[in-house]
Amino acid sequence: MDADTIFQLSGPVAIAGWLSLLASPWLPSFADRFASTIVPALLSVAYVGLMLAFWSGAEGGFDTLDNVALLFQTRELLLAGWLHYLAFDLFVGAWIVRTARAEGISFWLVLPCLPLTFLFGPAGYLAFVSLRTVLPGRRLFEPA
Repeated sequence: MDADTIFQLSGPVAIAGWLSLLASPWLPSFADRFASTIVPALLSVAYVGLMLAFWSGAEGGFDTLDNVALLFQTRELLLAGWLHYLAFDLFVGAWIVRTARAEGISFWLVLPCLPLTFLFGPAGYLAFVSLRTVLPGRRLFEPA
């Protein structure tokens, strides 16, 4: 499968995971399995395949910003980076939903954190951590 096809398939697969999180108040078990395990695993399989196939021949690395830019000039490794974002942002979104449910935080309070996590990863995580912090009886570094 070529990089463009993998890219075209990865978006709808990730969106399916995010839609399951939106349905999580009604289908919590399904959303937990689908968004935190199945979809990230599928994206991870594609990621690992790309890394195995293209890493050894790529220039660049992670030691300087210029080398990171050089590394991502390889289309397939750029795609691997994109899959990394899709998988991890969804995994974090699923963690947010599970943690909120376990702590009795209303889904409606968590809902704005999800698009932030989908679009801007760490910003959504920060919004949820902040939400947990301002709710009564919660501390910033309280374990999930």
